[in-house]
Amino acid sequence: MASHITKGQWIALLKEQGLTDNDLQRWHQLFEQRHPLAHQSFLTWLGLTEDDVATIRQQSC
Repeated sequence: MASHITKGQWIALLKEQGLTDNDLQRWHQLFEQRHPLAHQSFLTWLGLTEDDVATIRQQSC
């Protein structure tokens, strides 16, 4: 069993629970507003590049 989850697996898991693209955007916005450093760490943990992390964080403002 893998000890890591990919971005695609994470998104699939959330969408299976009924979250829409708008819900996911709002989730990122709340995460960024409330816990910006943890949000960055989480995105990095998912294996995103520095550029992708920066883009998502900028879009979450």
